Amino acid sequence: MKEKFTNAQRAEVLVEALPYIQKYANRIIVVKYGGNAMINDELKKAVMGDIVLMSQIGIKVVLVHGGGPEITDMLTRVGKKSEFVDGLRVTDRETVDIAQMVLAGKVNKSLVSLLNKHGAKAIGLCGMDGKMIKARTLDERLGYVGEITDVNVEIILDVLERGYIPVISTIGCDEDGNSYNINADTAAARIAGELEAKSLMLMTDTEGILRDKDDPSTLISKVTTSELPGLIEQKVICGGMIPKVKCCTDAISHGVKKVFIIDGRVPHSILIETLTDEGAGTMVVEG
Repeated sequence: MKEKFTNAQRAEVLVEALPYIQKYANRIIVVKYGGNAMINDELKKAVMGDIVLMSQIGIKVVLVHGGGPEITDMLTRVGKKSEFVDGLRVTDRETVDIAQMVLAGKVNKSLVSLLNKHGAKAIGLCGMDGKMIKARTLDERLGYVGEITDVNVEIILDVLERGYIPVISTIGCDEDGNSYNINADTAAARIAGELEAKSLMLMTDTEGILRDKDDPSTLISKVTTSELPGLIEQKVICGGMIPKVKCCTDAISHGVKKVFIIDGRVPHSILIETLTDEGAGTMVVEG
């Protein structure tokens, strides 16, 4: 049964949101979308609804997505085993072709369709379009896993100017036309920097940065880039959170004002972080 709200409570919510709506109006927010929020259908609908709402109130949202589980599923279907080195998928020619098919095709177009169904104008893009993301081999052991060499956001700005929500899959290319699978967090950070975005939101499967990984009440709500190395040394930040905070630092070094690490498992976490006093995760700012 849905919770009932009085008209006064609804009005209070809108009044609280107004300063944030004004602050973000006509500004760019980059959302990196992945994790459980991408797999769970109900969470996916909630995220797409949030993005449409943000767009309708004048925020220019750029959606950058991953799709690792979907790639793994397709590789399994064709009888190909996934192999990882340092957390990155070993990507031979066949695997990068499958990654391109899954990310730029199935995943990207399903998100575009869902956004359009919610009343938005969304358009799917791939890092290869307009040479948006140029890349080279990150590590010979990994094959066609890419390291970004350049990002051209002209096509993204054109799409935003025409009122569309760009939905970007992170397949890059080099001058010879080779395709590369690129980490979505890394790509989102570079894209946000080049767009001079107001903020970058990294959706994860954790509450944010926790002082005690087993205790959600120890959430660090705000941290500066200068504090991050110390937290890594203390092993407060460890494992898969290390590359995430590196992306935060990279984004801020490229001009993004704030980066939020938010829990994609929480319905409407994007709106809670963007349009309320409460916030929903860890905010990283320049130190």
